[in-house]
Amino acid sequence: MLTIDRFFLIFIGISIGLIISWPGIILSTNWVCLIKVISNNANPTKISASLKILPKSLIDRKRYRNITGKIRIISDLCFR
Repeated sequence: MLTIDRFFLIFIGISIGLIISWPGIILSTNWVCLIKVISNNANPTKISASLKILPKSLIDRKRYRNITGKIRIISDLCFR
């Protein structure tokens, strides 16, 4: 059974893991970057969002096809 204690420990662990992986996740300017990338990708005529993607993700496309891969690309772009 998931009690409040365990839920709190899991939440703290996930939070610390995210902050260690992407230290910029706590800055508001990086969240503005995330919103810009998402809004630019909604408009397919703008190529600026495509140019910001890491070349590694373009070469190894199989690893980045699912939703978690897409989240990793955007998070690495804005939060690192």
